[in-house]
Amino acid sequence: MKPPIRATVLLAIVAALTVQSVGAQSPVDRAKVLRAAADALGMVRWSDIGSATTRLPGIDIVNTMEFQGSGTSESAGRAVKTEYHVALGYNPPAMRVEMTRTGPDGGAAQHVIHTVRENYAWDESEMGAGLVPGKGTATPAIAALQERLLELWTLPYGVIKAALAAGEKTTVSTEGGATVMTFPLSGPLAGITVKATLGSNNLVTRVETRPDNPARVNLATQTEYSNYADRGEVLTDIKSPGHIVRRQGGRTLLDMEVKAWESNDPYLVFPVPPNVKAAATANSR
Repeated sequence: MKPPIRATVLLAIVAALTVQSVGAQSPVDRAKVLRAAADALGMVRWSDIGSATTRLPGIDIVNTMEFQGSGTSESAGRAVKTEYHVALGYNPPAMRVEMTRTGPDGGAAQHVIHTVRENYAWDESEMGAGLVPGKGTATPAIAALQERLLELWTLPYGVIKAALAAGEKTTVSTEGGATVMTFPLSGPLAGITVKATLGSNNLVTRVETRPDNPARVNLATQTEYSNYADRGEVLTDIKSPGHIVRRQGGRTLLDMEVKAWESNDPYLVFPVPPNVKAAATANSR
């Protein structure tokens, strides 16, 4: 298995965007497109001082983030009202999605926590479940690993990081007057191709994923992003989408209005419970 995409590698790749000789494509320059997309999100800080080989590199400032929203999610084939709290990080790649769904027909609300980190996926009965004896239950969710990682890497920031990591495998084209980036994912998501469309302001507006194996149809998704703004309690010039819609095979899995998006270095950790590690090891044998 190839190693997962790591943010430490991405920092060096982002730095390469300051060099204008990077694999230009006609009619669109790949390096310029990637830099414009990163700049539009506000996820990179550039020195732009010095000249030639003395120019300092750019720095990717997006790692850990939290956001909250409300809307609907699919549950048993129905769209139900849902409150979201999402925490994520890219070094290591990890994501925790906490959802409280209104019970169907007025029943009790359903509260779930879905977590993923690198090659591990699990559900938590409460935050930090399974790490301390007597504190909640962590249930391995091995089959959900790829779907959960895909959510992380198809967020606008993950798209830019993954496109940079793909290097020359990333292609840039124009479709219907819009700029489109196409690139393969790696690690546990190898075999999946991402097609990301940029709006006129260079922000990611649509992300499509296509698996090379028809049996992985659950990894064929379409996600739309709109209404970007700086939603941090402390403004950082990092733009985040205000509306997220994710679909799969004509079904709407998620329709969320974002209330707040904190990118100002929230402290987040994603330790893997011992029983989740043991289950993943047993499954790999």
